[in-house]
Amino acid sequence: MHPQPMMPGPGQESVWDYPRPPRLEPVPERLRVVLGGVTIAETRAGLRILETSHPPTYYFPPDDVLPDLLGSPMPGGICEWKGRSFLFDVTVGDATAPGAAWMYPAPMAGFEPLAHYLAFYAGPMEACYVGEARVTPQAGRFYGGWITPRVVGPFKGDPGTEHW
Repeated sequence: MHPQPMMPGPGQESVWDYPRPPRLEPVPERLRVVLGGVTIAETRAGLRILETSHPPTYYFPPDDVLPDLLGSPMPGGICEWKGRSFLFDVTVGDATAPGAAWMYPAPMAGFEPLAHYLAFYAGPMEACYVGEARVTPQAGRFYGGWITPRVVGPFKGDPGTEHW
């Protein structure tokens, strides 16, 4: 069954209008991640990936993430567009989110600006924000998109979307 895209309202984007291959672009809004009551990442220099059927994935410059939060790198997956990723446990105080951050240290052609930028799964975090909008995590452990009122789906990752 093919998905039926929702119509975006004023100020909204449909993930079905996003390109494939994905597009990398700067983010004008403030991005913020909170874990254990601490803002662990905050930037106005973020990047986002837009890919058909996926809510945007947001990336933070390494200098805009608190130091000493990340555990040792663990092998992640391979993205056909971005290359090999590495996962990190994220710890602040007594709060640990296993495998909750990732990066592409040597991204493939077209995605070089992502080198060493960090992305965070919203689900294990206390809260994530795009501007003042609190993020809802994209469904499925594999996907790291951030859903805000600005984007409409349906989104890849929900049950029954594996074949999209």
